[in-house]
Order: sequence, then structure tokens, then C-alpha cells
Amino acid sequence: MTPVSSTKSRPKNPLPPQHQSRPGDESKMTPAPRYKAPDYQGSEKLLNKIALITGGDSGIGRAVAVLFAREGANVAITYLPAEKEDARTTAEAVMDEGRECLLLEGDLRNAKFCKSIVTETVATFGSLDVLVNNAAYQHHQGSLEDITDEQFEETFATNIGGYFRVARAALAVLPEGGTIINTGSITGLEGSKELIDYASTKGAIHAFTKSLAQSLVARKIRVNCVAPGPVWTPLNVTDKNAKEVAKHGGDTPMKRPAQPEEIAPAFVFFASNACSSYITGEVLTLLGGDTTAA
Repeated sequence: MTPVSSTKSRPKNPLPPQHQSRPGDESKMTPAPRYKAPDYQGSEKLLNKIALITGGDSGIGRAVAVLFAREGANVAITYLPAEKEDARTTAEAVMDEGRECLLLEGDLRNAKFCKSIVTETVATFGSLDVLVNNAAYQHHQGSLEDITDEQFEETFATNIGGYFRVARAALAVLPEGGTIINTGSITGLEGSKELIDYASTKGAIHAFTKSLAQSLVARKIRVNCVAPGPVWTPLNVTDKNAKEVAKHGGDTPMKRPAQPEEIAPAFVFFASNACSSYITGEVLTLLGGDTTAA
């Protein structure tokens, strides 16, 4: 029997035109993003580890939560109040893998929330081994003049401020062998004329990754970054008009966006000391055939 997620069956462009209001609902996307990765066989790479994933309710974060659980980890995920139903779906998927999922509702722009999610994760599971900084805010604009102070502050407070504060809180509890994985973007390497503020935060995340890796290498905590190209997630159907959504990812050599399940194994790789114990400070690009990124 051929698995439903085989390469031949992955959705290709043009995708159905569609648009949602922010922050988006994955259950309303057509086709539904693929996150279950039935081709992926777990091998206890993260057995009994505890992972905290920001923005774990949908998209890449959901797929990472599922594969971490399949590798034996218990998982905590953060989400915004409007994303509660998506978060529950993720929790069910984690539990279907035989692991536990802690739901943490709140806004990562709030410094107290950033600290509390680490405290609650440890209080629930007893430890924290893997932090995935993944939550993001994105808003296309035609020019720099169109980016308001409010948008600028929300983008930076979420995308780099949240990463910084959660990582800082996690360092109080991460043990030797612990890992931090940040979600970057090709826009942080190549720029994007309509995502000036977003691309700037992703460039900052890449620099944060390398700097923090240097800072923590003596403590035997590894820090790496996954920097994808276009991915089929709610982030994009809320930030583009319907016609542009239909073309999302069509300019890659593979002529389609990645499915979240195609990105998540890279997070497993960085989280597992069995796979990547000699790798820290790396920014790994996943670009559907593009080879020009640094």
C-alpha cells in the first residue's frame, strides 16, 4: 500500500485560491497541510525527552510536535487564543503517537508568558531538553513606507523578542546535551522586498543562532536553525491574496511549496544527539531545489 504522503501525491501548483484572516485556521486550508508523515518511522531518537515548541499549534510547529512524539518525546506547545482548535488537533496527534502534550495559551510578546511556559513545562514533565523557537508573525507590504510602527513592533517582538526571551528562560533548566532549534527563513538570507521587517527578523534569528551557539558550546548545549523556503501553512494563506496563495512555492525548482512533514525531520535531526552531536551554530536551508542560498 502506497503511503498517502508519498512524493507523487503531494499537492502541486496551482493551489486553490484562498485567503483567511490572521492568525489562520489550518483546518480550513485546502488542501490540508500534510503533517502526519506516514513514511517516517520513529526510532526512539528522543526517547523520554521533553520538548517545548512555540507556535506548535499548526504548520511546521505541528509537524515537529508529531515527529518528536513519534521519536519518544513528550511535548509542550504554545499558541494564541484564536488558535485553540488547531492546538487541540496537534495535542490529539501527539497523543495518538503515545506521548503527552501540554497546551500553553498566550502571547510571546509578553515577557512574563515567555518565562512562564518554561516553568510550566518543567512543572508538568520534570525537565526540558529541547526548545524549538518557531512562532512567527508575517505581513506583506509594498514598501517600507507602508510598514507602520505597530507592525514593526509586533513582527520584531514576536519573531526575535520571543525567541530571545524563551531561550533565556530555558537556559536555567536545559542540561548538558540540551538543544535549541530556531526557525529561520530563506528571506533572512536573501531578503524579501515585500517582507522587509519579517526578513530582517529572520536574519536576526540566524545571527542569534550562531552567536548563542558560540556562547553555549562550553556548556554542551547545541543551537541550530532550520531556514525553509515556501511552506504550505496558515502563515501564508493569511498574508497573501487568494491569487498569490494559489502560486505559493511555484517559483521553486520543485514547482510547489514544502509540506510541513517535509520540514519536520530536520528538527528531529538537530534535536537528536545521536544524529547531530558535532553540529552547532548551523543554519540549514530547505529550499525545494534552490541552491543559491548561503
